[in-house]
Amino acid sequence: MRVAVTGTPGTGKTTATESLSTGLDVVHLNDVIKSEGLTTGRDDDRDTLVANVDAVAEWLDGRDDVVFESHLAHLFDADRVVVLRAHPETIEERLAERGEPDGSVAENAESEALDLILSEAVDRHGEASVYEIDATDKTPAAVAEAIDAVIRGERDPSAGDVSFVDYL
Repeated sequence: MRVAVTGTPGTGKTTATESLSTGLDVVHLNDVIKSEGLTTGRDDDRDTLVANVDAVAEWLDGRDDVVFESHLAHLFDADRVVVLRAHPETIEERLAERGEPDGSVAENAESEALDLILSEAVDRHGEASVYEIDATDKTPAAVAEAIDAVIRGERDPSAGDVSFVDYL
């Protein structure tokens, strides 16, 4: 089984996946992208590396029984796609605490309010494979348990249940 855990930066993907109790391997794709040099260059405006999506897909090819997490995870083949959500104000707080530039903070908060990653995940994988989890007021352990429930097949697919349009 291949499970993608995705969401806007600041939703808690890395923290939650570090607490999973699944027997699947957990891969933090952003670390792999950096360590394996799977990039096409640098986006100076955003002060970040640009992932080579084809190279990452190649790296993932043949890896089964894995949970992979990244804000890009929904771009890759997976049996189930977990989309973590958080209120845009929560995203703003978390990204500001990390020292992200103001432009990046605003862009990510707006993307979350517009359901950008959720929409992309549903477009690529279909509603039957997407599991939306609102992590706004959940502890990392509770988010990890919700992801574990998806992996165990104890949670029904859901997409579009969470709305942050009030932020706009």
